[in-house]
Formats: sequence, C-alpha cells, structure tokens
Amino acid sequence: MKAQTDTPGRETTYIGAVSEAVRSILIEQDEAFVAGEDVAGAGGVFGSFRGLLDEFGDRRIVDTPISEEGIVGLGVGAAATGLRPIIDIMFMDFMGECMDEIANQMAKMRYMFGGSATLPITVLTMSGGGINMAAQHSQSLEAWICHLPGLKVVAPSTPYDTKGLIISAARDNNPVFVVMNKLSLRNRGPVPEEPYEVPIGSANVVREGTDVTVVTYSRMVGEAEKAAETLAGEEISAEVIDLRSLQPLDTESILESVRKTNRAVVVHEAVRFGGLGGEIASQIQEHAFDYLDAPVTRVGAPFSPVPFSPVLEQAYLPNAIKIASEVRELFS
Repeated sequence: MKAQTDTPGRETTYIGAVSEAVRSILIEQDEAFVAGEDVAGAGGVFGSFRGLLDEFGDRRIVDTPISEEGIVGLGVGAAATGLRPIIDIMFMDFMGECMDEIANQMAKMRYMFGGSATLPITVLTMSGGGINMAAQHSQSLEAWICHLPGLKVVAPSTPYDTKGLIISAARDNNPVFVVMNKLSLRNRGPVPEEPYEVPIGSANVVREGTDVTVVTYSRMVGEAEKAAETLAGEEISAEVIDLRSLQPLDTESILESVRKTNRAVVVHEAVRFGGLGGEIASQIQEHAFDYLDAPVTRVGAPFSPVPFSPVLEQAYLPNAIKIASEVRELFS
C-alpha cells in the first residue's frame, strides 16, 4: 500500500493524461496502434486521441466501423499475431455488443493455447453517470469484466494515475481494461511529462485515518475524501483507500487498513446489488473478521437504470453526503 505520490509543478486534465499516455506508448512501441470509432479524424468522442492522427498517420490511428464486435475482434487477432493494439470502446455500456469476443476469446485465448499466445491488448472505455446521458450511456459495469479470469481491470481516479495506469496496461502482455470516468474528464492534477508506470495491483492510501476504512475507486475517491473531511469535524478519522486496480485486487492493503481501523465501508458508483463492493466486503469478513467492531457496509447506486432527469440522476448517484451518513451509522 503506497501513499499518494507528490508530483509538484506541471498539471494537466484527466482527459489530457489519456492522450499523453497513448502518445508515449505509440512512440515507445512500433507495434502499437489505436483503433475505435471516431478515434482518428474526430480525435475520439471525448477528445482522448486529439492530434494523434496528424502525428502518427492513419495506419496507426484507425477509424473503425460502428461495430464493437469488430473492434474487439480486430484487437484480439492483432494481438495474437504480434501487434499491441489500444482499442477504444467509447461507452462501457456497449460492452454487451462484444461480450462474446471479450469473455470467450480475449479472456480465454492465452489459457486455451497453453500460454503460447500472448494478448497485449489495452481496452480504453468510459463509465459512470452525472452528465445526463441516460440509462444506456451512464452505467458502471466493471463487475462484469472483473468476473472474467484472464483479464485485468484498472479504474483511475486522478490524472496522474490515468497516465501511469494506461502506460502500465500497454506494457503488459495481457488484456487490460482501463475503465475511466466521464464526469472526471476535466479534473486537473499534477502529471509528469515523461512516461511512468502506476503498478497494476497496487492500492493507494489517499488519506490516512484511525477510526474507519473507506474502500473505493474512480470518481468516488473524491467523494470519499470530501466525506472524510466532513467526518473529521465530528472527530471521526476516516482512512480512504483508492483501489486503482480492481483485478487483481490489492486485498492485503485493504486488510492492513481494516485491522488498524476496525471498521469498513465500501463505496462504488455502480449498482450496489452484485457490485464489486460485495466481493470486497466478503474478503474483509473472511480474512479480518476478528478485527471488526461493526459489520462491513456498502454504498452504491440503487437497483435501477440511471435516470435521465438531472434531478433524479443526482439523487441516484452516491456522493459524499451518503458516504458520511453510512460511516456515522457504524458509530451509532
């Protein structure tokens, strides 16, 4: 478990960190290329790849047809034959269109070939609500991908981690999904200009505390930090852990913190039922039960599609107020 890295000086946005990471990999790896819908001429629907077509040309920045099946199939075939594709699935909601290619080809091929085939595929995708894009463009479906042996999944919360995790993913010889958050794209933070890695499988303590552990990832890290600040005024010291990596999961860092604080709340934007929080709560219960002074609790979205109405969407999403309220319950 590592403390937050201090990188004073230069800053960029979350989305700018995506572009920087991809550019550095394209320079570093001759076998790397980017493929996806509107990644070339338009620079990506969120601007993730802006300027890369002019620099690297249309053989390495490839606009594809509107077919997620085709994009993932292209990535799997290219990786298996020696290339290192970075493929873009612009909305995580569209994973359903290509789940066979993900679950039965990408996740299984290295195993089925006895390790003789490697699949160095980086999948970039956007998740989360908060910008009124309705139920088919606002979901957090990371639990789907985490359930598939053979895949790695990371979910950065800051520009620094976004750049470092994408670079780590692109250097890995296994398929890695980088699940980013749409509402975080304009967030700014310190990011070194040179390439660097954030290790896959390593959580980060973003705030130390002694009374309760809040385990979370992606945009909910910021909400957890706000909740911790509020709780500090009530003499409740909350430790906030940013998982960064969801598969593999840094279970030992979670347990180390819970053994210190004796209480735990798991937070994610995804629907609470069947979400990753249930797995994390179970691991805490299995491996740190004797240290717990209260049940492990969870904060997540209700079991409903994401509303389009701005007012309803804000009521639907977990936030700092809901996190702080759940923490207080542990002390009542």
